[in-house]
Amino acid sequence: MAKIVDAVKRILIGRALPSEGLHETLLPKRLALPIFASDPLSSVAYATQEILLVLTLAGLTYLHLATWAAVAVVCLLAVVVLSYRQVVYAYPSGGGSYEVVSTNLGPSAGLVVAASLLVDYVMTVAVSVASGVDNIISAFPSINEYRTVMAVAFVALLATVNLRGMRESGRAFAAPTYLFIAGVLIMSTTGLFRWIVGDAPVAESAAYGIEPAPGDAHLAGLALLMLGLRAFSSGCTALTGVEAISNGVPAFRKPKSKNAATTMSAMGLIAILMFSGITALALIANVHITDDTCRLTGFTGNCETTPQRTVIAQLAAAIFGGPQSVGFFYIQAATALVLVLAANTAFNGFPLLASILAQHRYLPRQLHTRGDRLAFSNGIVALAVVAGALLWAFHASVTNLIHLYILGVFTSFTLSQTGMVRHWNRVLRAEPDPARRRHHHIARVINALGAVVTGLVLVIVLLTKFTQGAYLAVIAAVVLWLMMRGIRRHYDLTAAELTVADPRAEIVLPSRIHAIVLVSKIHKPTLRALAYARATHPDVLEALTVAVDRDEVQDLKTQWDAAGFETPLKTLASPYREVTRPVLEYVRSIGRTSPRDVISVFIPEYVVGRWWENLLHNQSALWLKSRLLFAPGVMVTSVPWQLSSSERRPPRPSVRAPGSVRRGEPALTPLTTKDGRGPGSDSPPPGPERR
Repeated sequence: MAKIVDAVKRILIGRALPSEGLHETLLPKRLALPIFASDPLSSVAYATQEILLVLTLAGLTYLHLATWAAVAVVCLLAVVVLSYRQVVYAYPSGGGSYEVVSTNLGPSAGLVVAASLLVDYVMTVAVSVASGVDNIISAFPSINEYRTVMAVAFVALLATVNLRGMRESGRAFAAPTYLFIAGVLIMSTTGLFRWIVGDAPVAESAAYGIEPAPGDAHLAGLALLMLGLRAFSSGCTALTGVEAISNGVPAFRKPKSKNAATTMSAMGLIAILMFSGITALALIANVHITDDTCRLTGFTGNCETTPQRTVIAQLAAAIFGGPQSVGFFYIQAATALVLVLAANTAFNGFPLLASILAQHRYLPRQLHTRGDRLAFSNGIVALAVVAGALLWAFHASVTNLIHLYILGVFTSFTLSQTGMVRHWNRVLRAEPDPARRRHHHIARVINALGAVVTGLVLVIVLLTKFTQGAYLAVIAAVVLWLMMRGIRRHYDLTAAELTVADPRAEIVLPSRIHAIVLVSKIHKPTLRALAYARATHPDVLEALTVAVDRDEVQDLKTQWDAAGFETPLKTLASPYREVTRPVLEYVRSIGRTSPRDVISVFIPEYVVGRWWENLLHNQSALWLKSRLLFAPGVMVTSVPWQLSSSERRPPRPSVRAPGSVRRGEPALTPLTTKDGRGPGSDSPPPGPERR
């Protein structure tokens, strides 16, 4: 079974890489862009749609607000990209927002950012995969009923590819990302050119009307302002994942900061061009989309079961000649691929951040360990499990998941930029060079602007999305923050408890060693355990059995006396046919009588070669060990006995003592000796194998 599991692991993940090969996994800019920027680049596929979905709640009257919402999103994206370029240069170690905030605003604020980002990474996987599945269904509506299964399968596939290593995942995901960028830019250029020459594309939904949601038909004043702010906050999904490059600076080739900053600039420019193009075309083509298809007037088909095509699907059909054209299927395929692969940003950002947090003792240390392919495997698996469960719980619905999104992003944006302002204040106090001071002043202004703008957006997101589901993301972040504080407290208390001030003074020898060998019957495992216990030269050595069955114990005592063992056999009464409790009470009684003694309990265990054989052996031994580990002053020693099924090599040949052939003596196996004591034995715990 172990060989089969290992073979499957090697096929899926690949051969293990040595630690010295870590430098070979560093990324050039052309691979770093699809790895770290696939999320913000792909989010343009649904950011425009989210703006339109909000505005059409009030019908078609307020679609003109989409232009202003899109302009605000573009300006915000430019500010955030410029701000994070400063982070890349100032903190190249890879902590990103978490390191900036922890250093400048304190550990508690740093944990707020960390918790927000971890939640956001999970949501990135869920929303990106769900949106990708949406676009697949836009091309093939008949598979709508398999939405959830497809989404979970895609998460499992992404996790498997990322377990192969960052460089391998970059190579696998680079082509779809670049194909999507090329497709959207070509579609935008073609559509805008047709509009300029007077042949504007018309969306299939242009003829549909939309009935306003109850209470949203006529808005004015504060209600209209809230509608516009809500549309803007939904469009801010285009900014998700922008900070991932600042978290992944160590993964870039040298010069790391420069390459990371260049990649971030390229990401910002491409994202702005694609988002602007899709939004402009959606307004030109009169795309009318709603989250409830039954609110469409003139819609053909069953509104309960037939989904409406996504915005980008409608644009591709309008520009390239219908839903059967090659261009339409190209855009849909590229969009679906890049949206699913956009989760790869989280699969790189989440494990890196979790590794840093584990190194700082805020998360389990296992998350800091690299796997066979030098990736943070435990973090990848953890992310896949949580995101898969979320997709299953919300039925892979983008509409249901989107409200839990982006809140964590703007929390980290705001605190990070505030921390950068304090960073530049500190740097300016110690910088005498006028030229460098001017540069630092400009950087501080950029970060201050970013802090103010993202702070306002954070307030808007809270106001507009909190009651619609964002409160769940807030609760998750708070729980995660408390959990990380608790983990750090545990590690700190453990370290303080185990700290040694004077190593020599801490070494206190026990007054005696009291060894106990557990016996159920006289056989080879018992003899091995007894011999090994004698080899440790304890001050007291005794064999111990539990009288679960009176006849069996009487036979054992008769055989023990007949064998002439020097070690006395002690019998414990067990009126309720228990094994663990009598042994535990006896061991504790010795500890109470002689508190300076060390009690060493030798427990034989079978070693088997087949998984199902474990169910037939060692169950009482496992339970007994788990209880004895909590007894102070008790050392538990497992004495293994390898059954024939566990052998991976042919058995060793029999050995003969010198002169045995001449004297006609039989050969001795490695497991027996003339006095019958053997090299040791490993009997199961005393009595029948039951708790």
